Amino acid sequence: MSTSVANVDMKLEVVVIPVSDVDRAKAFYSKLGWRLDADRVVGADFRLIQFTPPGSGSSVQFGVNLTPAAPGSARAMLLAVSDIEAAREELIARGVEASEIFHCENGTACRFPGIGVRVTGPQIERLSYSSFVSFTDPDGNGWLLQEVTMRLPGRVAGEMTYASVHDLAQAMMRAAEAHGKHEAQVDPNWADWYAAYMVREQTGEELPR
Repeated sequence: MSTSVANVDMKLEVVVIPVSDVDRAKAFYSKLGWRLDADRVVGADFRLIQFTPPGSGSSVQFGVNLTPAAPGSARAMLLAVSDIEAAREELIARGVEASEIFHCENGTACRFPGIGVRVTGPQIERLSYSSFVSFTDPDGNGWLLQEVTMRLPGRVAGEMTYASVHDLAQAMMRAAEAHGKHEAQVDPNWADWYAAYMVREQTGEELPR
């Protein structure tokens, strides 16, 4: 029996980031509250450390002899968050120097330094994918928080999941706000309406009215 490539899931598992001081980097990513998955040493010339951000299906690795890239050369690595303001507050509370929340005057290219114009504050309409916060690790590897509340069409396929209790709670709050006047009328089908809203929000389909 043969399996076509189209039927095989390919899930991004790990991104390797270049650092100059492994222990310093380990302390920084520990401070972020990310889960330490591994710290493995093989002989005198190899070390692998892996961290996973909260709720993420993908991890980051760094260490000794993992990549020939120059330390600090990684740029604009995106971390999707459901609430940009709460996520920034958490970074600050953990002692991380994070930028002000910003959005782009046009499009989203300004997430890359030197491209486009950055405007202070969240995107006015709080459109998904449009509000950012930047920070760097001790080597200068660049990270971005990006607020994502509704996925692009086709972005979510198959089983729908929420990465954390917080993400599910935020989705329920957005559904409650959208339900608006119908909720005041004690809609007997409120649960069906909420479920449809939350599923369509993640899959990028038209939202129920």
